[in-house]
This record gives sequence, structure tokens and C-alpha cells, in this order.
Amino acid sequence: MSGFIDGYYRFAVWVTKFAYLNLLWIAFSLLGLGLFGLFPATAAMFAVVRKWINGEKDIPVFHVFWRSYKKEFLKINILGYILAGTGYLMTMEFQILRTQEHIAYTMASFAVVGLFLLLFVIALYLFPIFVHFQLRTLDYIKWALLIGIGHPLLTVFLLGIIIALTYLSFMTIPALLFFFGGSIFAYIIMWGVHLTFSKMEETLA
Repeated sequence: MSGFIDGYYRFAVWVTKFAYLNLLWIAFSLLGLGLFGLFPATAAMFAVVRKWINGEKDIPVFHVFWRSYKKEFLKINILGYILAGTGYLMTMEFQILRTQEHIAYTMASFAVVGLFLLLFVIALYLFPIFVHFQLRTLDYIKWALLIGIGHPLLTVFLLGIIIALTYLSFMTIPALLFFFGGSIFAYIIMWGVHLTFSKMEETLA
């Protein structure tokens, strides 16, 4: 019985930690009016879950989050807006191409879809790499793309997990996404991408 109580207590503690981290992510995203807060808050969230994955279970969550949030505020916003701006331009290009009837424009629109997929892969790997390595600004994008393409099974697995959990949450208890969506997804992504870091560290050594 005591083992069950102890296990339930640990589970409750982790549920609280994930909910707290998710609320910090939302609050600090809003603190930057969304425009300047989302990317630093997301990086800070990944910095916290990285420490959890590395075995640092009892870290002061707020302290780690706040330190990471303000440390690379400018750099991560630059990276985030490079990706967001690229995505916006590709969206406009896709819409223009789809209004044309010639087969060449249709083929070009499919090429844009392919570029969208690559952009999504970069976004998936960017934050884990950002909080783990110290690189030049544009090198984060390069390595996110290289690792994402170099580990297709991992990329598909992570995308599948995210899509499946999002769908199940919407179909059952949508409020779970508000309380746990960001932090749970960050933990899953960080855990998966973390498995690739040893090879990257050998390359950068």
C-alpha cells in the first residue's frame, strides 16, 4: 500500500511540475505580447525539460526558466522570426501559385509544400539544439535541418506522437492542451532529439 501511495505522490508531483511549466510558458509568452515572448518562452521551457531529462529532477523551475528566457532573448527571437518570416513568404507564394492554371505553377506549388515540410522539421529540432549547444545564430538552423533529415524515423515518430496526442486531447479533454500541451510536447521532443546529440557533439568537437 505504501508503494502505491509513494508512486501516486511522485505522479502528482510531476503532474504539478508540467502544469506549472506550461503556465510559465503561456504567461511569459504573453509577457512579451506574443510577438517577442513566444520564442524566448519556448526556449526557456525546453531548457527546463532538458535538465529533467539529464536527471536534474529537483531544479528550481522558475529560476531556470527566467534565466534562460532573458539570456538569449534577442538571438532566439531572430531565429524565430527568420522561420516565421520564411513561412509567411512561402504561404503567400503558395497562394499565388494555386491561383494559376498552368501545370508548371501546379508543380511549383508542390515544391513549396516540400519546403514547408523542411521548415517544419527545422522548427521541430531548433529549440532542443538551441538550449543544448552554443552555436552561431544561423548554425542552429543548419544543424536542425541536418539532424532532422538525417534521422527520418525519429522525425516521423515525433510528428506522429504530437499529432496523435493533439487529436486525442481535442476528442476527449481539450483543456489538457492548455494545462499540459506545451510542456508535455517539449519533453517528448527534447527526449527524442537528445538521443542524437552524442553524434553531433562528436562532429562539433
